[in-house]
Amino acid sequence: MGISPYRATVTMPRMEQPYPSVLDFLVGRFPKVSRSCWERRIAQGKVLGEDGTPITSASSYAPQKRIFYFREIENEKVIPFAEEILFQNDELLVACKPHFLPVTPGGEYLSQSLLHRLRESTGIHDLVPLHRIDRETAGIVLFSANPKTRGRYGELFREGSIEKSYEAISAAPVEPGQAEWLVENRLVHGEPWFTMRTEQGPPNARSLIRLVEQRDGAARFQLTPVTGKTHQLRVHMSGLGLQILHDRLYPQLQPQQPDDFDRPLQLLARRVRFRDPLSGRLLEFESARRLLW
Repeated sequence: MGISPYRATVTMPRMEQPYPSVLDFLVGRFPKVSRSCWERRIAQGKVLGEDGTPITSASSYAPQKRIFYFREIENEKVIPFAEEILFQNDELLVACKPHFLPVTPGGEYLSQSLLHRLRESTGIHDLVPLHRIDRETAGIVLFSANPKTRGRYGELFREGSIEKSYEAISAAPVEPGQAEWLVENRLVHGEPWFTMRTEQGPPNARSLIRLVEQRDGAARFQLTPVTGKTHQLRVHMSGLGLQILHDRLYPQLQPQQPDDFDRPLQLLARRVRFRDPLSGRLLEFESARRLLW
């Protein structure tokens, strides 16, 4: 059984008295986790109050207070692909992750995440990702290694000072004479919650898309996200009728099934470029990974 070294959090909401026990609250809040499982976690000290002390059977329900717990996963799936560290100093770590590996623990994945693997391999437990890319997407991810300078690097993303370039393959036909697109629209969460959709309103998502070459019934594109919304490039490519090869979410959600490691999403975070806020040096990192082209 995999046990996450990262604490998850749930807040006890306001409700009418009489309050439930903390155990009853947890059982009701997480119906897929059995009462016996919560009882075992509490007995083992894996459920903590907001002050860090273990929850016990005598602990009182406290509205608006948080509960911390350590998630567990039995028979966690192994992602059989390796990450690569491209750069590392006292402030920053730049890694290239494979397809299928999530950046941070979540859902079915705890130890099988880029963050956990890097913390284990480097011994740097202060590592924090400065941005995210989809689990299905491969490519460059930047991590802060120093809490004291983390804000300086975070500002680069908030201010749009990071130049990012992606590569994608589509098997959809491209209109003759069309080679560049500027896509601007408004993206909001769809249904189910992990998908995105467009709606009317001021644009909050912008992408530059350029056709690079075509051969053998497929086309390769360079994608430049001006903004950084969830699934932005996947939605924008799909909206142009250029669905990214092996995309199981867009334009239509496919039935849930196990990962097919022979059919990775053909989207790669190829390159990042920025001026280091501490040294003033212009830094550029590029993935050596190749799509199915």
